[in-house]
Amino acid sequence: MPRQFDRDLEDRLVRYTAIDSQSDADSPTTPSTAIQLDLLRLLQSELEEIGAQEVQLTDYGTVLATIPGTAPGPTIGLLAHVDTAPQFAAQGVKPRVVRGYNGGDITFPDDPALVLSPAESPYLAEKQGHDIITASGTTLLGADDKAGVAIIMTAARHLLAHPEIAHGPIRIAFTPDEEIGRGVAEALPRDLAADFAYTFDGGRVGEIEYETFSADGAEVTVTGVSIHPGFAKGKMVNAIHLASKIIQTLPQATMTPEVTDGVEGFIHATDMVGGSSEMKIKLIIRDFEREGLAEKGALLRQVCAAVAATEPRARITCEIKPQYRNMRYWLEQDMTPVDLARAACRKLGIEPVSVPIRGGTDGSRLTEMGVPTPNLFTGMQNIHGPKEWISVQDMALATELCLALVAEAAAGDAE
Repeated sequence: MPRQFDRDLEDRLVRYTAIDSQSDADSPTTPSTAIQLDLLRLLQSELEEIGAQEVQLTDYGTVLATIPGTAPGPTIGLLAHVDTAPQFAAQGVKPRVVRGYNGGDITFPDDPALVLSPAESPYLAEKQGHDIITASGTTLLGADDKAGVAIIMTAARHLLAHPEIAHGPIRIAFTPDEEIGRGVAEALPRDLAADFAYTFDGGRVGEIEYETFSADGAEVTVTGVSIHPGFAKGKMVNAIHLASKIIQTLPQATMTPEVTDGVEGFIHATDMVGGSSEMKIKLIIRDFEREGLAEKGALLRQVCAAVAATEPRARITCEIKPQYRNMRYWLEQDMTPVDLARAACRKLGIEPVSVPIRGGTDGSRLTEMGVPTPNLFTGMQNIHGPKEWISVQDMALATELCLALVAEAAAGDAE
């Protein structure tokens, strides 16, 4: 028998993922892509239709809304992001539902060679009988984080339809550009006006995350000496060669994403573009501790300086900018929102699990900016690739958690 939220969640996720909303790190606009506004405006309209108050689409591309409180309690923010990752194809997503998953391999209609197997995804093996949503094989799905959007919308609709449920004021925020680290505008903490908040942007059931990477972004520019190749002897300095030296000199065996896990950080080259006269390398730097992040940044600068020393006619610059910091630094000073989510989880019979996230969320920036914001599970798996999938029943548990924690907060305040 389907839970009460299953069909609403399925309908929402299928509709939302079919709307293109990929962000673009190279765009200077806010949002970075106009297509994100298609989903943002739809959500604005849907929030108005279900009776939310103070619904607005801000000039920084965030949809805000209020569910008025029905009892004393803290003002709680609920957040999810509408953009999908730029790392993989995300246009023309064709979501499909595998009903009553039988426990075997899942194939994809648009790429018959692609297989999602429980042998390589043990969590999938636990979902026999669930309704599984995937894309068609040539794009990501976008459950990251349209699952979070669907969960919050479903919970909001339920709360507005049932004013007898005791809860404090709730503020909703749907943000753009989280995937490129620009989801939290400077004005958002003030406009959200929440005592604390939660992002629904996590993975398997039970995950309550309050520790993320700290993150910096780097851009290395290599400027060589350009001249006609027929007359280049002793004159040309090829920027491609020097850029390749920088990549090769970085410690690939110990400090790249593909060889690290757990609490190990990394330096990851994400883009290298240009030509023989000038090359640009974009990198992301990650570590759970400030000291480790600074050490990796210093290492990148040292490598650039060492390569520059081999060719004084070239010019190599390395610019490093902060992106976000580990939310643990602030949350460990007051674990109230984490403890509240854990208590709500246990009331649902789910044992909470907290492990460091090898990534970041809008909550990382919000927490740093004064709004404590841990991250909660949605069920999403294999994100940012064609094998992305999610269980509708996992999403339903996340919706129940959302309802339980706002009720728990009000009950605690009454005590």
